[in-house]
Amino acid sequence: MIRFDGVVQKFGTKTPFGDNRKTVLDGVDLVVPRGHMLCLLGPSGAGKTTMVNLIMGNEIATAGTVTVMGEVAPYPKARRWIGYMPQDEALYDDISAAENLRFFGAMNGLKGRELEERIDAMLEFGRLTEHRKKLVADYSGGMKRRLSLGVAMIHDPDLLVLDEPTVGLDPDLRLQIWAEFKKLTKAGKTLLVTTHVMDEAERCDEIAMLHRGKIIALAPPRTILADTGAANLDEAFLVLDGTAGTDPAATS
Repeated sequence: MIRFDGVVQKFGTKTPFGDNRKTVLDGVDLVVPRGHMLCLLGPSGAGKTTMVNLIMGNEIATAGTVTVMGEVAPYPKARRWIGYMPQDEALYDDISAAENLRFFGAMNGLKGRELEERIDAMLEFGRLTEHRKKLVADYSGGMKRRLSLGVAMIHDPDLLVLDEPTVGLDPDLRLQIWAEFKKLTKAGKTLLVTTHVMDEAERCDEIAMLHRGKIIALAPPRTILADTGAANLDEAFLVLDGTAGTDPAATS
């Protein structure tokens, strides 16, 4: 479903007098098979959102190749089978939740009874049924996150790309959403998720740990813990990036 081959991404300006570009991704190789849930895990600035932007075709790699369902951006055939939830809500504040879902559903080819049924299902999934007619401008941040997830899922895509999908949500709703993610992968859907929450990362089939633009581990959570001898993923990351046991005062 997703493939990175030797991907390098740099930002900045290259001039005849030198290359002052910042390398955000440095030779990334990655394969995400169908029916798989992969978590991109790493600190801020590690390159997670850049990888998401490359997958969505919002950016083009400086070097190397990114393919989605065998196509390169702008994905002429694959685009309609991708659902995307960005970190910042891409919603229309001056219309209701139901109208947002209707608009994005129609853009993705839904119509008639099928569209209305999917709108109802996404409102129920996000616990927004009672607020379906409320303007999105009057929604809380958590409600907007839930609606954004519904927008990403409304057309039942084969690939879901979710950038911090559960940030700011109540624990019980997070558990409900991750249970739904598991159901989707069992049905053959592919999910790529970024998160800072370690217990969420452990629910994924595989984790790609990013550090300074490189993948320093790519394996199931249990394998990473076993290979590093760590008690949790936080400790495992410190082992893999070489800072485990380092005196903070010596590196400050």
